[in-house]
Amino acid sequence: MEHTFENILVQSDAPIAIVTLNRPERRNALSTEMMRDLIRCLGSIGESKEIKAVIINGAGSAFSAGHDLSEMRGRDVSEYRRIFDLCTRMMTLIQEISQPVIAEVAGMATAAGCQLVASCDLAIASEEARFATPGVRIGLFCSTPMVALSRAIGRKRALEMLVTGTPIDSAVAADWGLVNRVVPAARLREETMSLARKIAEASTLTMSVGKQAFYAQIDMDQPKAYAYAKEVMSLNAMAADAQEGMCAFLEKRSPNWKGR
Repeated sequence: MEHTFENILVQSDAPIAIVTLNRPERRNALSTEMMRDLIRCLGSIGESKEIKAVIINGAGSAFSAGHDLSEMRGRDVSEYRRIFDLCTRMMTLIQEISQPVIAEVAGMATAAGCQLVASCDLAIASEEARFATPGVRIGLFCSTPMVALSRAIGRKRALEMLVTGTPIDSAVAADWGLVNRVVPAARLREETMSLARKIAEASTLTMSVGKQAFYAQIDMDQPKAYAYAKEVMSLNAMAADAQEGMCAFLEKRSPNWKGR
């Protein structure tokens, strides 16, 4: 099933959806219309019972150059707030939908493009990929990218990227935890699809419960995290899919998921 938006392409072939940022002539800059398209698309995917994993990539040579600077000049403060509200909503939605979202990064990911990678649940990069938050060099500190970036790679590493604007290569990005792994460009799609298919083998209910719980507990202190997690796991254990999964394991057979 194919869906077409003005600024993105969506290939939906259950159980995997591929969302392509499709402004290659602008290095896939995140215009307000592209962000609206992504919000509508992700919202629709989040409601789908058939889609179990999502891949986000970029058309052309870049993953995303961040905000479209042609829309950023000469605005008043309310217009800037609207742009960053929209961006925040888009980034937050990636983590709110039940399906894991994988960034497939083949080229440069800068500023809000780097934020997009950091906001995705998982990321695989080609050896040629590069990452940067260069706003400081044009007088506009990457404050919103900072939120996702610092949570992905930690304070010192994030601050180094933010205050210098210097790009890091894919090997450093993997070492720092911004991406899960790095592969040759020729194998990027194969590796990303392999990860998406592995995710799609799980119960949709279990994946939804687990993803929500992961983000809920990550910033709690340890006692609160355990108190929350044990309650989630207790309720999860009561689900039909959990009972089916345990029985299937003990009976040495494949589980038959029902999504409940």
